[in-house]
Amino acid sequence: MKRHYVWLIWDTVRVAGIELGNHFAFEQTAWVARTRESMALLTPRFSSNRAVREYTERHYLPAASAYLERAANKGAIEVELVNLRHALEQKWSAIRFGEVKVEGDGERHVLEIQMYLDDLDPQAVRVKDYADGISDGDPMRQEMKRLQQMEEAAHGYVYCAQVPATDYTARVIPYFSVVAVPLEAPQILWQR
Repeated sequence: MKRHYVWLIWDTVRVAGIELGNHFAFEQTAWVARTRESMALLTPRFSSNRAVREYTERHYLPAASAYLERAANKGAIEVELVNLRHALEQKWSAIRFGEVKVEGDGERHVLEIQMYLDDLDPQAVRVKDYADGISDGDPMRQEMKRLQQMEEAAHGYVYCAQVPATDYTARVIPYFSVVAVPLEAPQILWQR
């Protein structure tokens, strides 16, 4: 039944083409040219060769390098990583944000945040500012610089960053050079 409709449509188009003469042939040629141009432009972007090359460069080669780094010295880095995970599990719930200061001139803001890390090594975390992307753009992430240890708190630190004037939220994430956050270390604390 469907074949009948296809042939009926094709016959109608063919008859219309005969009636319109060269105009139909011109439209058909222009359509084929547009189709070929689109294929020429889009094929490199959607080709399997490009996808394999991109995945290899972005994901597989870095993963292989990370594996080799972790396997070196009989997995010594893994021992450090297990110790970090235990420390994070034990101490993460005590981490908290303190006072937040924001100063700005309309175009840029200077953020200063107090962080209380309990007994956690400040090298084991990174404090970052996060903002959703504008107009479907990529999210913006900026690491804050640890300025000083607070005098009144043994494990309190002041972090600072200069950011464009937009809505930023600070967050604390675990840090270890070979750890994929949040895949391997899911702890993330957001400023509220």
